Amino acid sequence: MKLAQVYRCLADPTRLRILHLLAQTPLCVCHFEEILSEPQVKISKHLAYLRSRGMVTGKRAQNWMIYSIAENAPAELQPSVRLLREAAPTDPVLTRDLRRLQKLACCRDAPKGALEVPRLKGTRRRD
Repeated sequence: MKLAQVYRCLADPTRLRILHLLAQTPLCVCHFEEILSEPQVKISKHLAYLRSRGMVTGKRAQNWMIYSIAENAPAELQPSVRLLREAAPTDPVLTRDLRRLQKLACCRDAPKGALEVPRLKGTRRRD
């Protein structure tokens, strides 16, 4: 049952945060480390879990491995991703993650396709 598989992926707070961030833009493990304040090993483990279940894909760009939500992810994932985006303004953890993501987008050089983040409402872009 694909729906149960999607909910198992979303049941872990770290995987939930990862999918929420990937709903914004493709990211590298090093970006997740900085945004989530978690070690690379933990993030890689969760990305491998999501990848093995067809939720995310990784694509090499220079020395970076850029992760994104899989184009062929189960259709059952899309409503959950929409809900995450809608819930972000009311959840302090997701809001903090988005602010950190926005800060990274302003400050880091990244390969094309990574860190293309829309501005958050109520924030100014520092260039």
